Amino acid sequence: MGKTSTKPLEKTGTEEMPWLEAGKNYALGLEAGKLVCRNPAGKKLASVPKELKESELAEQLTGLCEWLVDHRTECLNRVDMWLLRSLPVPCAVVRAVWPDPDWSDILRNLVVMPADARGKADADQTGLLRDIDVKKGIGVVDRDGETRWISAAQILIPHPILIDGLDELREIAVDMGFSQALEQLFRPTFAATEAQKELMQITDFHGGRFEQLNFAGSACRQLGYPLRGGYACTKIWENATPVDARYWIGDDAPEAEACTGDLIFVGGDEKPMRIADVGRVTFSEGMRMASRIYAKRKVEKEESGGDE
Repeated sequence: MGKTSTKPLEKTGTEEMPWLEAGKNYALGLEAGKLVCRNPAGKKLASVPKELKESELAEQLTGLCEWLVDHRTECLNRVDMWLLRSLPVPCAVVRAVWPDPDWSDILRNLVVMPADARGKADADQTGLLRDIDVKKGIGVVDRDGETRWISAAQILIPHPILIDGLDELREIAVDMGFSQALEQLFRPTFAATEAQKELMQITDFHGGRFEQLNFAGSACRQLGYPLRGGYACTKIWENATPVDARYWIGDDAPEAEACTGDLIFVGGDEKPMRIADVGRVTFSEGMRMASRIYAKRKVEKEESGGDE
């Protein structure tokens, strides 16, 4: 890939940026996920010269950048799975991945609970994960805003619908300027009403119109929801049981107008479930999916507030 430049490192923000020699005293580097170039005078150029952009070093750096993006996505998806499935994570695993900046960035400030070897969580010790220390354990900020270290065999990253005192933790995070790379604290949650529990389908997000079914499908894919048989779907594992949340967007011609329908929850027998039999996390995530897709609909003037 080439040798690291021996010239002084150029600062970008608060971090130093490494440069790699690209020949003729030019150097290449990566900044904010993009290939950048420095000329022999040490000045960063507005664009990378064609000859350097097509060099083997540039290809290697671009490939590295793509790998880093994929790596971060994999980390996000893994932690999101831990959250959605309420899976206990061995602390040894957390300690092992913590030195990786993507892993630590995604895990930092998440609400965690210590759990014993059997996976039983201690909700009284819930806190915002701030640091990992091999000797001290897991550093968290608790509901009182105090920093403490906890030692446990495992930790649980709970879905927000399962967190008691969620508003308190939100206030602490805001007051202390904590942000989360993975949406947890401020993830929209939905709890089934007593009336909804008696139903077989949810109609709250019925009637969302899209000019074309293509547009509805594109919105689903951008949000990360696969399409099957006219439904946008998300599979949730709760208590080791998989359930599909399915939101109807239509199965007509791609250019035809689309109108959203019901949200249903389907078990292993492929039959719609009564809402009362759907787990809290599963219901919340199904409603979140439907609300996000519905928000992408075509909004008429009357719907957005009437005539101006």
